[in-house]
Amino acid sequence: MTLRTARRASLVEQVIDQLREEISSGGWAVGAKIPPEPVLSESLGVGRNTVREAVRALTHAGLLEGRQGDGTYVRATSELSGAVRRRLQTAELIEILEVRRGLEVEAARLAATRRTPADIEAIGAALARRDAAWAAGDHGAFVEADLEFHLTVVEATHNQVLTELYRDFGMVLRASIGAAGALLEYSGIPHDTIANAIEAGDATAAAEATHSCLDQILRSTAPSGGTAPSTGTEPSGGAAGVPRGQAPAADGPESPAPV
Repeated sequence: MTLRTARRASLVEQVIDQLREEISSGGWAVGAKIPPEPVLSESLGVGRNTVREAVRALTHAGLLEGRQGDGTYVRATSELSGAVRRRLQTAELIEILEVRRGLEVEAARLAATRRTPADIEAIGAALARRDAAWAAGDHGAFVEADLEFHLTVVEATHNQVLTELYRDFGMVLRASIGAAGALLEYSGIPHDTIANAIEAGDATAAAEATHSCLDQILRSTAPSGGTAPSTGTEPSGGAAGVPRGQAPAADGPESPAPV
């Protein structure tokens, strides 16, 4: 840890700032258990009551989460992240996917005009891992690889606000990808078109490819008998093995779906 001894007044605020820095910098990762109160008290050079107040404040802000009899864990990287996650936990899957589509379409558009050679390499490597996980039938690895691919695209925008906001979606996106995997029975959602358009610097093609990808997921997760809202052009064909406009059968074999 890189915690410093607090020296001046407003000790609680100083401790809050230092704990927040440990979280936002990745010193304490999301999901990690923070050091116990006595350790923090000694490291910071303040009383346990001061530490307790600071932890309580960050818990109220959504960055930390206390677990009875277990300790305190990092829940989010910022107040915004905590608020976003709390809101998304009660959102419908289709609502999450609609917001995801908006973020990813704009990200692809920006990435195509701002990507660096390093970004292109990272996107290609993430795509290869995604395809390998799909071919191996490893659902858990596929979900992580798919999310990694989309995150590398967002990072290629070099827009820190967009990147941080997208990272805040991370936990819920994992759930949405997993849910979509249970609903979709086909693998006809290629991502190489997204990667190729970004590499070529074609912002329009990158945005359209991303929009098409998310639209297929939205249509497949729409309520029975309904159609998910779409603001883009519908792809010319339906999913492999599934008539256009018809949702995959719910009792078919479950497999990870590229999303």
